[in-house]
Amino acid sequence: MAQLWGGRFTKETDELVKQFNDSLPFDKRLYEQDIRGSVVHAAMLGKQGIITDEEAEKIIEGLGSIKADLEEGRLEFSSQYEDIHSFVEAHLIDRIGDTGKKLHTGRSRNDQVALDMKLYVRDEIGETDGLLKHFLGTLLKIMKEHTHTYMPGFTHLQKAQPVTLAHHFGAYFEMFRRDRERLGSILERMDTCPLGSGALAGTTYPLDREFSAKELGFIRPTRNSMDGVSDRDYLIEFLGALSICQMHLSRFAEEMILWNSNEYRFIELDDAYSTGSSIMPQKKNPDIAELVRGKTGRVYGALTAILTTMKGIPLAYNKDMQEDKELSFDAIDTLKSNIRLFDGCVETMRIRKDVMAKSARKGFINATDVADYLVGKGIPFRDAHRISGELVLLCIEKDCALDDLSLEEFRSCSDRFEEDIYDAISLKTCVEKRLTAGAPGPQAMEQAIREAEAYLEER
Repeated sequence: MAQLWGGRFTKETDELVKQFNDSLPFDKRLYEQDIRGSVVHAAMLGKQGIITDEEAEKIIEGLGSIKADLEEGRLEFSSQYEDIHSFVEAHLIDRIGDTGKKLHTGRSRNDQVALDMKLYVRDEIGETDGLLKHFLGTLLKIMKEHTHTYMPGFTHLQKAQPVTLAHHFGAYFEMFRRDRERLGSILERMDTCPLGSGALAGTTYPLDREFSAKELGFIRPTRNSMDGVSDRDYLIEFLGALSICQMHLSRFAEEMILWNSNEYRFIELDDAYSTGSSIMPQKKNPDIAELVRGKTGRVYGALTAILTTMKGIPLAYNKDMQEDKELSFDAIDTLKSNIRLFDGCVETMRIRKDVMAKSARKGFINATDVADYLVGKGIPFRDAHRISGELVLLCIEKDCALDDLSLEEFRSCSDRFEEDIYDAISLKTCVEKRLTAGAPGPQAMEQAIREAEAYLEER
């Protein structure tokens, strides 16, 4: 068995123990980050005269050949290695001889894996951010096209007040914008390099930690070597941000499922993002949206798992921390896949403006505007609220909309009603007179869209 330790041991590791202990089956995905960190560490060792320049160059070339062979399929991972670190180092020694044994000078697997995981999370934050930016572009395109697509807004899943589809999707735009901001904030806090922390207490070699940090794109080295090898706050924060983002996707997916139903019919999901039934020929099921909603538990589970793992670990590194990877990898993969799929689902769906507008005429969503109309006629709002409620009750008895009442019926509740009540409570008027910042009125939405366009251009 290829491993990086053993001099103190007189017996072979039990096979079940080996399988339980080994992490290569899942940490092999860190190969690029592991090699990247090793290249910089070798360069630093050469720069500091800890190894010769020729040795450093030989190590770097050997590491490059391993990376190239892995990426081109000429080298495969083998179960004989304990982890990605032993895999890379063993192959390096096979290729360049004893010089490869000098790579680990001044380094421990503790700071090595801490670096690998930080580099990996940093890379994944960048990828996730890019996917979110593309999705925001999809949402913005729909917003720009539907500033006059009237629909009911809901509270308690009941029709509340008229809005536009642009305004409704604008709410999700803000959610996913905040998700990007969270990712950016995590990047700032995790911008420290643990390489050079050693096992926990640094090293006696004259390492240049500033050099290593800079070469790896960090602002500075970690301040404390014990914290450097045992910190996983950045991963917990990342999984927290992914959980919030997944929650936003799940809320959005829930609405798309409702809107796609026969009862709503606000949208029709594209065939490419739907499935059928094995027994019911008429069915067109929103399976992609349902799976996006359903996979939320997997992302939440990873966050709960790492919080539980870390809660009782004393300083510094403990093997428990190997559990930071498998579920985290799954959560990251799940969230990125969900963003891609849901982006396509939203981009290709058919929006039924006529059905939305028809739905908006039902449910008395202009009742508040009736009350506001009366306030404009000098009636106190509380009295106006009561009168509007009486009119709603009348409509329920007559099975009609407020717009369908005659002027005489309006005046039966208040003599302040005039012919202009019909224009005052039309969908167009109800939406367009809402001009405050953040409201669905066209002026407010145009300003919001301009700001969103500028935001996506800048970031």
